[in-house]
Amino acid sequence: MIDRSTVQALESVSTATLSAQLRNRGIENAFLEHLTVGQPGKRMVGEARTLRYTALREDVFAVRGGGMNEQKRVVDTIRPGEVLVIEARGDLGAGTIGDILALRLMRRGGVGVVTDGGARDTPALRELGLPLYFGAPHAAVLGRRHVPMDSDLPITCGGVLVMPGDVLCGDAEGVVVLPAAIAADVARAAVVQEREERYITEQVAKGESLDGLYPMGEAHRKQFELWSEDGADEVS
Repeated sequence: MIDRSTVQALESVSTATLSAQLRNRGIENAFLEHLTVGQPGKRMVGEARTLRYTALREDVFAVRGGGMNEQKRVVDTIRPGEVLVIEARGDLGAGTIGDILALRLMRRGGVGVVTDGGARDTPALRELGLPLYFGAPHAAVLGRRHVPMDSDLPITCGGVLVMPGDVLCGDAEGVVVLPAAIAADVARAAVVQEREERYITEQVAKGESLDGLYPMGEAHRKQFELWSEDGADEVS
């Protein structure tokens, strides 16, 4: 479980800042690509619950696709604070989640859905208010293109490896994946980075040159420390 202080820190910083902090730690490929933001005004922080769809083969779908299939089983066992992350191979030719399953996920305490496939019932999904990141709208059911195959295993979504239990952070720009083992450290460093960037932005707005400011040199570092001590970095 992510501790509350880490969640609060991650909710306060941008995915751009988190991406920069991951890059500082040698992780370049962490931002999920080619996704539509379903709720631009909502933030998302939660642990990954993974689900894998394979390409459709009719005989396999006949065995695995109906009834209480893997998709429904995972949704029905989502735990509070989890994000459902679906690997759909970037195939946008069918929906991979719809409003009824999303509502069930919410009632279970799930905090978001991320899929690199299509999403059905997108007007209703937006009305639910659940953070949603998806490849494109598509009205067809998943059986047109996908088999809900298995879950709780490493997947690739939006071109990024997602491990079960990874921390997913979403904002109006998109979704970034944090390895669980470093999530708290990244969160703390991201808060510091954004405090520094508020100071830098303030100085640029006053007409300051970027030289020695961005990145911050020794002279501006001293000024930044005084600025912080004065409480100028506090955000109401």
